[in-house]
Amino acid sequence: MLKPIIERPDKTEAGRMKAAPSIRWALASLSLSMLMPSLDTSIANVGLPTLAEAFGASFQQVQWIVLAYLLAITALIVSVGRLGDIVGRRRLLLAGIALFTLASLFCGIAPTLWLLIAARALQGLGAAMMMALTVAMVGETVPKERTGSAMGLLGTMSAIGTTLGPSLGGVLIAGFGWETIFLVNVPLGIANFLLAARFLPVDRPNRKVGQGRPDAIGTLLLALTLAAYALAMTMGHGSFGMLNIGLLLAAAFGTALFAFTEAKVKSPLVRLTMFRDSALSVGLAMSTLVSTVMMATLVVGPFYLSRALGLDAAHVGAVMSAGPLVAALTGVPAGRIVDRFGAHRMTITGLVAMIIGLFLVAAMQGRFGVVGYIGPLALVTANYALFQAANNTTIMTNIRPDQRGVISGMLSLSRNLGLITGASVMGAVFTLASGTTGITAARPEAIATGMQVTFAIAALLIVAALVVALTGFAIAKRTALSEQAS
Repeated sequence: MLKPIIERPDKTEAGRMKAAPSIRWALASLSLSMLMPSLDTSIANVGLPTLAEAFGASFQQVQWIVLAYLLAITALIVSVGRLGDIVGRRRLLLAGIALFTLASLFCGIAPTLWLLIAARALQGLGAAMMMALTVAMVGETVPKERTGSAMGLLGTMSAIGTTLGPSLGGVLIAGFGWETIFLVNVPLGIANFLLAARFLPVDRPNRKVGQGRPDAIGTLLLALTLAAYALAMTMGHGSFGMLNIGLLLAAAFGTALFAFTEAKVKSPLVRLTMFRDSALSVGLAMSTLVSTVMMATLVVGPFYLSRALGLDAAHVGAVMSAGPLVAALTGVPAGRIVDRFGAHRMTITGLVAMIIGLFLVAAMQGRFGVVGYIGPLALVTANYALFQAANNTTIMTNIRPDQRGVISGMLSLSRNLGLITGASVMGAVFTLASGTTGITAARPEAIATGMQVTFAIAALLIVAALVVALTGFAIAKRTALSEQAS
């Protein structure tokens, strides 16, 4: 339906006016496809105490309601992105929306805890399909010159989902019971499916990409490797024991074995030669580093606000919502700025401003109270939105159409791995810098020192990302000049 409009655009004014509403509805569908998985990343956390009571389970048991969802996304997001390149991205996105919606219904009616956990794993698979293919569909939905704006919109929807999850979950549980935190996805999913089926452009299966036997071994190896790494970073509640070390070693071995396998098979899940493209390899590295740093605000912020500044739980929650709120408000404008001034320039601008903001957070601890924390944090978050829009645009604009799914999956994976790593690493830095393992009983001065050191190290990590960006852009420029000369 949209295919003739997008692939062979009518250049008359009437044609553009006809295409615009369809593109807007298509973007509305993609926005919902980004909002729903983001919402369910955070909405279940607030319900864990209620779920533990409802099923008579321990915290260690009910935490798998969250872990099953995150593990499914992390382990499968690249594989489903690649599958979308083979069988058709629109077709698989529709399947993902349907699976997510159906799994949400199963979650809401699950009679036992373990059936709920199984349904959450299915929901995570649907979420992986939606997250990987939503970004991939941008290139087929909007003109190239509007890619930045579309990426900014999707970033906004992701931030809204993450921000809205805890508060919406609390309201639903208090008013209607824990089942509704999952059942709320059913009407959203139906609306999303209908919009996507009606307005997203049709793409055909790529027979060339699908030639050869499916890379079942590579798919299994990558899923197990990513699951091992995610478990190593999330299990133990902040303590890092032999189980975590064993899982990390298994992940390292799995990575090496995966690379060896992919170099040998005829039709690999991930072509290692793709990483010779500096825009891709640099973009993924920066995405991981920046996502690692952004977890510092979520890990350290609550302790600093409550223990060092003496805020109660309600005020801590209000201050913590400021960051995602800024991201939600600045996502679309950031995308438009990228379209106007260029992705490379805005990537550098975003990173430099983040460095300044992080150093200000560290330098202003204890000064100006809450304002001294929120002000620099708003600078960091707004420019994180700018960086995300610019980096996503750089990666997704200049790739082959038959690689959009797998590269979109790798981009989402880089963010997820950064967030998972950041929760563990930044938490460890904060604990060490505070000089105590009992954070809840630590003195306010120790908490303030820990926060200062953590954000200073976070700023240095963004400096490293800036060096990576400048190096990558220089290599890309040299390569382009040499190709022109030859």
